[in-house]
Amino acid sequence: MTTSAEPTRSLVDPPPVAPEPAPAGTYTFVVVSNRLPVDYEEAEDGAITWRTSPGGLVTALEPLMRSSHGAWVGWPGVAARDFEPFENDGISLVPVRLDEADIEDYYEGFSNDTLWPLYHDVIAPPSFHRETWEAYITVNRRFAAAAAAVAAPGATVWVHDYQLQLVPRMLREARPDLVIGFFNHIPFPPYGIYAQLPWRKQILHGLLGADVIGFQRSADAGNFSQAVRRLYGYPTRGVVIDVPTSETGQNGDSRRVIAKHFPISIDSAGYEELARRPDIQARARQIREDLGNPKTLMLGVDRLDYTKGIGHRIKAFGELLADGRLSVEDVTLVQVASPSRERVSTYMALRDEIELAVGRLNGDFSTISHIAISYHHHSYPREEMVAMYLAADVMLVTALRDGMNLVAKEYVAARFDVDGVLVLSEFAGAADELKQAILINPHDIDGTKDAIVRAIEMPKRERTRRMRSLRRKVAENDVAVWSASFLRALTGGAAVPAGIPDDLDLALQSIAGAENLLIALDFDGTLAPHVDHPEDARAIAGNREAVQALLDLPGVRVALVSGRALVSLQHVAQPQSSVLLTGSHGIEVQLDTPEIELNLLSTELEQLDTLARVLESISGGIAGTTIERKPAGMALHTRLATDEDGERAERQAREQLGDQLPGLTVREGKNVLEFSVRSSTKGDALKKLRDYTGADRVFYAGDDVTDEDAFGALRDDDLGLKIGQGATLANYRVRSPHEVTQVLVRIAELRAAQAG
Repeated sequence: MTTSAEPTRSLVDPPPVAPEPAPAGTYTFVVVSNRLPVDYEEAEDGAITWRTSPGGLVTALEPLMRSSHGAWVGWPGVAARDFEPFENDGISLVPVRLDEADIEDYYEGFSNDTLWPLYHDVIAPPSFHRETWEAYITVNRRFAAAAAAVAAPGATVWVHDYQLQLVPRMLREARPDLVIGFFNHIPFPPYGIYAQLPWRKQILHGLLGADVIGFQRSADAGNFSQAVRRLYGYPTRGVVIDVPTSETGQNGDSRRVIAKHFPISIDSAGYEELARRPDIQARARQIREDLGNPKTLMLGVDRLDYTKGIGHRIKAFGELLADGRLSVEDVTLVQVASPSRERVSTYMALRDEIELAVGRLNGDFSTISHIAISYHHHSYPREEMVAMYLAADVMLVTALRDGMNLVAKEYVAARFDVDGVLVLSEFAGAADELKQAILINPHDIDGTKDAIVRAIEMPKRERTRRMRSLRRKVAENDVAVWSASFLRALTGGAAVPAGIPDDLDLALQSIAGAENLLIALDFDGTLAPHVDHPEDARAIAGNREAVQALLDLPGVRVALVSGRALVSLQHVAQPQSSVLLTGSHGIEVQLDTPEIELNLLSTELEQLDTLARVLESISGGIAGTTIERKPAGMALHTRLATDEDGERAERQAREQLGDQLPGLTVREGKNVLEFSVRSSTKGDALKKLRDYTGADRVFYAGDDVTDEDAFGALRDDDLGLKIGQGATLANYRVRSPHEVTQVLVRIAELRAAQAG
């Protein structure tokens, strides 16, 4: 690890932000990334053309960019040149200028010589230099200014990757009207590693300017939240972080930031379409023939990067040949190592190391007619890569640390013949989804060798079973699903149509077939419309019959998960005796018994008395406010108050209770502010219900911000349903409680039909 002198700014100081509010532009959707999705080409006569770069991100966002009047902000790939905004293939592009010094210090320096190795578990030592950090700030400010200048009032801005981590905060300061998302395409390290960064707080401060921060893996999101807790002390609940709206945090107001994993994917249909082309299939056969038609062709496709484990792969293969477990006459390894960051000294040394290892292995084991490793240090067009995927019997992905690794998914998508074996590092994000691959620890050379032999010797029937499962996973979660899920969480859907959307109906067909299904439902705003007086709430017509139809089916449990006290919930919901109940955000539980579980300590009872005295005093002096008593807390309702009086009541409650009972749990809902002496969430309640019922899949429906804790507790194969507008972690959305009843009826119909 190398370092220059200590940084000039204190670590507690936030990074510089755009100093002046920026005027609004015209684009309602803006993507910001280091590179524009085009490649620059200049003919001999000086004519300039732009060619669309192949890539999953472009494929996913292209339709949205066209339909929503979108713009893409980024560097065009040409140093020290100014380009005016232009349109290419129907997409508006806004170039940001980078000079040679910017490329050296911001990109090759701080981004790739500091952040990249640090975020990849310090496989190579990062360097910390004040000059490159200053360049990083300067260039981030340039990108933020360009995005702010073109974004329309209230626009959605989606910022991408580790090179631009300060942009979200800079945008928020310049344009507080914007909806801002950020997606980190590489890992986010554990706190013990992240803490080495001298500018660790400034980076977090920059990222927390976003409304939604996306990561490849759940562990990455957890690492980020832990860093926020350790360095800033902000409250975190699952995937939710409460960020103060003022620098001091003294006024009690906060923004809710979502930090969650959204695993990226590929255009799976596009890869399969290429693989089915006769010319590409012929090319796959030609590749095998050119290599001497080995019995087994293994393939590795990587950028030449120290995170990819290429050396470990070559070492394992060489030892298998030396041990006699494989022979060069039967097995050939094709290694594609695309050039990467060739001006960075670490990468120059890596290339020498890999090519020396390849040369030695080929010298030791190749024959006149058979080569051990066919090594290629250049990139190939997508068509050639798909032909290689079709030709390869075994795909080796041995990354030491990888945010996702889309090559693994590309291989699976191309194998329409349902053959081939994927050997996949457990340290690649793809391992979370592609569990039917042979998973390895690439640091374990003996284990990697055994996995390679197992892949080569795997019977056809097992290969087919595994590949069919892998292909289903990749097809169901392609890049369009990824982008849609992120943007659903970010934008909240301005207009929600009536009825059950087609994509929701498909998801219901899947979840209805679960062996043990838990249907968990919020009540107010979900089964019943919101009313002025909470005691008047009732479920809409047909709801009770829909719930009963579900209860009559084997393997189905139904539960109500409410913020209400259970006595109140039983009064308004009048649930069937077999419906499981949780109230007060999981503090009260009633599970197949008449007893309600709740044990308050004497100190908590004393806090309740103080809470009641303060809130009754406030409510008694402000018209339109009411108090709802709960077993472990109280709620201040402001639905009937004017906006000004409601805000005043909530402000007084926060201030007075913050002084007298600083340890209270505070939840903000729709025209309600709730204080609890015991910390629990609907997410906690849902986990308890899952454990109790043994459900293998869960359906949860809710409408309030408190329901986001439950959505955050869902697993990848569960189904979350948001009722109405607003940012959400739920997979799907419907307009009102009427649609919820339709959904419950549909689940019952589908499950009954599948059982029949």
